[in-house]
Amino acid sequence: MIMIRKMVIEDYDAVYELWSNIPGMGLNDVDDSLEGISKYITRNPDTSFVAIAEEKFVGVILAGHDGRRGFIYHSAVLPGYRKQGIGTMLVDKALEALKMQGISKVGLLAFSENELGNQFWESVGFGSRDDCTYRDKKLVEMVYSANPYMNKSK
Repeated sequence: MIMIRKMVIEDYDAVYELWSNIPGMGLNDVDDSLEGISKYITRNPDTSFVAIAEEKFVGVILAGHDGRRGFIYHSAVLPGYRKQGIGTMLVDKALEALKMQGISKVGLLAFSENELGNQFWESVGFGSRDDCTYRDKKLVEMVYSANPYMNKSK
């Protein structure tokens, strides 16, 4: 049986371990640190969720908003628990929570080469856009974990 519940900061160690076991997950030492996730959960206490099976964290979705638009980060389900609807349940819970807070549009980033991830997002209704370019600028130096989808020179 799968239990879906709100993520709390006390879940951090288990959630970070789950993320660390997902090939291609893009994590960095600033935003994904205990402090970084704590700030995010404090700002968005009702929109991130974990999936637990047999007392083990098997899925997570980090979702929140800035008051105008919602965004999903680091959604993952352990490989052995995929194709059971867990990812869809997590997305549905996050979208429902965001909608309850008055958010009307939600975005996310998926690495272009992540075929499995992109197939999933397409299956739950997230389309891709080719009319804009994603840009970012680091304000502090970040160390990224190994990620085969990321270009190391960026």
